[in-house]
Amino acid sequence: MKTETEDKAPDFELPDQHGNSVRLSDLTGTKNIVLYFYPKDDTPGCTIEAKAFRDNYEVFTEQGAMVIGISSDSEDSHKNFCAKYDLPFTLLSDQGGKVRKRYGVTKTLGFFPGRVTYIIDKQGIIRHIFDSQLNPQQHIDEALKILKTMNKDQL
Repeated sequence: MKTETEDKAPDFELPDQHGNSVRLSDLTGTKNIVLYFYPKDDTPGCTIEAKAFRDNYEVFTEQGAMVIGISSDSEDSHKNFCAKYDLPFTLLSDQGGKVRKRYGVTKTLGFFPGRVTYIIDKQGIIRHIFDSQLNPQQHIDEALKILKTMNKDQL
């Protein structure tokens, strides 16, 4: 089953890079959420994407959003990835890919885990989906554009 814009974001509970349990439903209500699925820690495209989210982190927080990355890597891998690149946001470990499947994130070429970003509003509704395996920087640009539009519409 694939999620679409205007769907309620499927709830989940996963461990973060520190071993703490994070439940999506506990985060909704206060901030918009930029939820991005990526293939693997410390690979070229994923590092570019993570560093771009890091470099724009202050802009995301100014837009009232939190950034959360999800891959199938272990908590330890996420912890090392965050430390190596000074990532200020949460990375969640979806070993086995259950959450990825619930969101309908497809594989590229049938075997690479997909790179998809979801913008989830404060009510837990998916407002935008961006899917591009080969253009990691565009995920940040798209997310910021949508957040700015959402914030403008709320004025």
